[in-house]
Amino acid sequence: MGVTVAIDCMGGDHGPVVTVPAALTFLRSHSTVNVILVGREESILPLLGEALAAFGSRLRVRHASEVVGMDEPPANAMRSKKDSSMRIVADLVKSGEAQAAVSAGNTGALMAISRFVLKTLPGIDRPAICSILPTQKGHSYVLDLGANVDCSAEHLLQFGIMGAMLAAAVDHDERPRVGLLNIGEEAIKGNEVVKQAGELLRNSGLNFCGNVEGDDIYKGAADVVVCDGFVGNVALKTSEGLAQMLSTFLREEFGRNLFTRIMALIAMPALKRFKHRVDHRRYNGAVLLGLRGVVVKSHGSADPFAFEQAIGRAADAAGNQLIERISLKMASMSEVAA
Repeated sequence: MGVTVAIDCMGGDHGPVVTVPAALTFLRSHSTVNVILVGREESILPLLGEALAAFGSRLRVRHASEVVGMDEPPANAMRSKKDSSMRIVADLVKSGEAQAAVSAGNTGALMAISRFVLKTLPGIDRPAICSILPTQKGHSYVLDLGANVDCSAEHLLQFGIMGAMLAAAVDHDERPRVGLLNIGEEAIKGNEVVKQAGELLRNSGLNFCGNVEGDDIYKGAADVVVCDGFVGNVALKTSEGLAQMLSTFLREEFGRNLFTRIMALIAMPALKRFKHRVDHRRYNGAVLLGLRGVVVKSHGSADPFAFEQAIGRAADAAGNQLIERISLKMASMSEVAA
């Protein structure tokens, strides 16, 4: 039996014109995955063409009469829009009709609705947003990226466990290296919460590699990097800004005069490979970890290629038993503590 992914087609900056083509492309290359497109039928059906007949039972459309706005208050979205596409994809996961949900919509609303509908796993106090960043050695999972601004040491320990289970499930690495983001490598560095979290992680049974600094993330010093949501979001946005600045500088320098434009043509193969390696679209899709179901948040401005990556991330997590892995690990941690 294949994995079924419920897709909020109405979310994001572009809505169905991005989400529907991405879903169809994904279905063509993943024969064991099924998709439920959720949203206003009048917006979705014209974009399907012959796809409904071609994919048969692998592709279904579920009508939703309401849409959660990108700037809508989460409380309003959760309480007043029970027939929104975002709410329905969460309901589908809860009922078991789908094993994962994907949305490019309002992050706060998605977290609030998902937490309300699905609830958190036993032993998990707060869900965390976990995304992938490219490194010199491949990639690293970083969490939390904004869901939890103020965290206790126990919360950071839970983030480490969830991130390690995600890496184990998707990358098939049963002992991923877990690092704690800090202002220095020494155990005595950092505030009290971080120092306490370091002690908990050292005694957790995880493959804890110690403190990592900001520049260590991109060196690939750890497979999983743990931090609170305030630090994680600042680090992520700083990285995005740096990447945009470097891209702008390269375009400016190569377009400066005829000679530099010729040099750009000569360097084009290397530049294309560089662009592919750092293309943020390849890493699109942040997992909301800690819920009783797989929920993936796509970037709101994602194009079809980027949104397809988010669908793949959801299918991988569900297909590789992410929720079961976290549950088993938390249960074993509770037994040890007892």
